[in-house]
Amino acid sequence: MAKDQSYLQWLTRDTPTLWWHDSGDPDELDFGLSHGACGVTTNPVLTAQALAAQPEAWRDRIDASAVRDVTADEKVAALMRAVAVPAARRLEAAHRASTGNVGYVCAQVNPREAGKRESMLSTARRYHTWAPNIAVKLPVTAAGLDVLETCIAEGITVTATVSFTVPQVIAIAERHRRGASQARRDGIKPGRCFAVIMIGRLDDYLRDVALDNRSSVDEADIRSAGLSVTKRAYAIYQEEAYEATLLVAALRGDYHMTELAGARIVMSIHPSIQSRLLEPGVVREERIGRPVDSGSIQRLMSMPEFIRAYEPDGMQPEDFISYGATQRTLAQFDQAGWSFLEAFDQYRGDDL
Repeated sequence: MAKDQSYLQWLTRDTPTLWWHDSGDPDELDFGLSHGACGVTTNPVLTAQALAAQPEAWRDRIDASAVRDVTADEKVAALMRAVAVPAARRLEAAHRASTGNVGYVCAQVNPREAGKRESMLSTARRYHTWAPNIAVKLPVTAAGLDVLETCIAEGITVTATVSFTVPQVIAIAERHRRGASQARRDGIKPGRCFAVIMIGRLDDYLRDVALDNRSSVDEADIRSAGLSVTKRAYAIYQEEAYEATLLVAALRGDYHMTELAGARIVMSIHPSIQSRLLEPGVVREERIGRPVDSGSIQRLMSMPEFIRAYEPDGMQPEDFISYGATQRTLAQFDQAGWSFLEAFDQYRGDDL
């Protein structure tokens, strides 16, 4: 292990764990790539944040004709493309050299349409034409899973997002397996599939539930919740030899990274967490095999919402859209992301 390499470089070079840069800002991407990022996560919120941070800088990057006198969805698609495609070009060489193992950039469908199969499929097909290394983000609802299977069968790579639980990532892997089998029967190379666990968003949700219900769980237990779900999901993926890849996102602290180091997964790491991991003293140890405290899991099991997330049969696909974490995340992606992009005008900074 080279003494002068950063924690993130160590992670990429010396462990099986890969990481993606969790931001749409092109300047921040420079830093991420220098520390070993091999993919880029965007969503409506991250895209909106990138545009709002430097509205002047985007004037020359956005085709005005693509965002004037068009439908709201066409405008948002153009803005998302303006952020995603340049990043995809920067990673295309790595994507090609790895024969599609790394180098993906995400682009997400409209969060308001989480139950609309035909609309999501049409959008996924359009995004797929942007670049060979676009990973279309679909929500893990019953409808989203149907679209996921079709996309995989058509050779479209998918990042299955708005996902927090063991039953969701099992459903993702099973539908990917079915879609891949269909693709091979049709002589098509199956699309890749990244199965998201929004680890910190699960913790956030369960914390609110615990407070509201006056649960006996404490903050240390809550900080163990997402890790418990992720480690259980990882063990199942290993046992079942799923082809889908777990992608852990929405980290709330460096512990979400350090406790999963060494797993054959992808970590999506925001610049704010990157900076914490680059501070001196972060332990460089593969901890994926370390069990979560059994006492914390036992206390968390007093919460029905944790059981739904932790047990493989805790929910059925038709339950996914009504899970509390799903509803609050879709709402945020709409209100702080999609709606902002509909109203965005790069020529009028006062509108921001």
